[in-house]
Amino acid sequence: MSYVHGISVDVDRVDGNIFMECTAMGTLTHADYEKIMPLLDEALEGVEEPVVNVYVDGAEFKGWELQAAWDEINLGWKHGKKLNKVAFYGNSHWQEVMSRVGNWFVSGEFRYFDEPLDALTWLRD
Repeated sequence: MSYVHGISVDVDRVDGNIFMECTAMGTLTHADYEKIMPLLDEALEGVEEPVVNVYVDGAEFKGWELQAAWDEINLGWKHGKKLNKVAFYGNSHWQEVMSRVGNWFVSGEFRYFDEPLDALTWLRD
């Protein structure tokens, strides 16, 4: 049985201002993180004081395999201090709780939204 899973990342970078739009689907694996980590590292490379705002569409996100959960924690440790705002759009209580935990790993704000337009509006304020 196969299922759809993965992360897509779009990055817009103007000087030190970086906007990332991520879509997480299904149960994420270590292989998913092996594909996106170089993209994130490249987007942040050479920017001394980036202002990074991230929109995450997690409406189809189901969770992580164990190694992928560890990858997510490492991602927070590596780049969390560079994040200004993270808006997580989801549709379940566990995602809302996860967003509160996300605040432990970022220097900026990490908020959960159940409406995508509310999330994008908050990022642009």
